[in-house]
Amino acid sequence: MSGAVRRARPGDLPRIAELAAEHAAYEKAPPPAPGLAERLGGLLFGRPEPRLHCLVALDPGGGIAGYATCSPEVSTWQGREYLHMDCLFLSEGARGLGLGRQVMDAVADTARELGLTEVQWQTPAWNEGAIRFYDRLGAGATDKLRYTLPVAP
Repeated sequence: MSGAVRRARPGDLPRIAELAAEHAAYEKAPPPAPGLAERLGGLLFGRPEPRLHCLVALDPGGGIAGYATCSPEVSTWQGREYLHMDCLFLSEGARGLGLGRQVMDAVADTARELGLTEVQWQTPAWNEGAIRFYDRLGAGATDKLRYTLPVAP
């Protein structure tokens, strides 16, 4: 294993925004809107209790090669909170170095720090590499579709 994982810092925001754009392109989604770094900064650092948590994966040279973001959510059926991992992305050159496992361990540590006992996330059904990785972790999948509904201001 090489590299490391740490919590994001304000100076990391431009690189995180670049990686988010790479992530969107990888998933064949529209690119993030301009100003993403500033919006993320408000969620990560602009309040006493952050709404969003971000971990960055460092390559062996210390550069930011990936990120994961997560936030507490609530399960009505279970009547408890869990940690929702919204994104996990490693740049192509950072895959296969053991960073993915390190990031997932750091996400689980974040859940524990917040007093949460479960992490949930989704991945595209076509992302076979991610599915194999998550299966190797011992994670279980569900057969649900994710919908989004834009709400006009």
